[in-house]
Amino acid sequence: MPNADGMVLLRFYKAHRATKNIPVVVLSSKEDPKVKSNAFANGATDYLVKLPDKVELIARIRAHSKSYMAQLERDAAYFALNETQKELEKSNKELQRLSSMDGLTKIPNRRTFDETLEKEWRNSQRGHKQLSLLMLDIDHFKTFNDGYGHQGGDDCLVKVAQALHSSTDRPMDIVCRYGGEEFGVILPDTPIEGAQRVAEKMLENVANLKLKHEFSSTSDIVSVSIGVASCFPEDDKLSKDLVSMADGALYEAKENGRNRAVCHQAGK
Repeated sequence: MPNADGMVLLRFYKAHRATKNIPVVVLSSKEDPKVKSNAFANGATDYLVKLPDKVELIARIRAHSKSYMAQLERDAAYFALNETQKELEKSNKELQRLSSMDGLTKIPNRRTFDETLEKEWRNSQRGHKQLSLLMLDIDHFKTFNDGYGHQGGDDCLVKVAQALHSSTDRPMDIVCRYGGEEFGVILPDTPIEGAQRVAEKMLENVANLKLKHEFSSTSDIVSVSIGVASCFPEDDKLSKDLVSMADGALYEAKENGRNRAVCHQAGK
């Protein structure tokens, strides 16, 4: 090698992406420890003084080649495992998302409502913040479903869910399908006045859908009744107490003629 020595080539091999991991056996005419040390420092896999015994040379090359191929196989297996893990995580996230959503209305389901309400209840206790809850029913939904059929009922649920969802402004506010034609709305860090404004906006947005309901004794279009409840969660109370309060307000809204919101606040 008149224009380069072995160390230059070794450094070149180890610096190039295509050859940096390939084993390199250095054959040298010198047994000098400094030369040998320099060779290993530059990335040599092995060092032999030439000319070595042919049997030994072939044995070393085979051993290094076998080790290198095994490493390639391990790297490929690790890459495949890593890709499989990514796909599994992606699938798990999608499964979790689907399990938390209502299949028909595409808004969070009852399970998400229960988990979120419990979490926000604890957060409100720690921060001594007001928590508000809305419980809603579509008025006379059974007669709507009977009159327009199940497909008509499903379409109504989807449109009402969208109208309710569009009535909230903050990412922390969550509208859920509680069950059947009933919906629940969790409003963290919200006083009764703010919750009432959200309820009024929901009444308006549902009315603006102008969904015909000729089987309703309340209105000729689809309407909702809303129970609003608000409290400062206390240590001796449970989140279900807030649900009961909202349910009581919802019952009162229905008793007073439906298509309205009634508010209840703890301690008042």
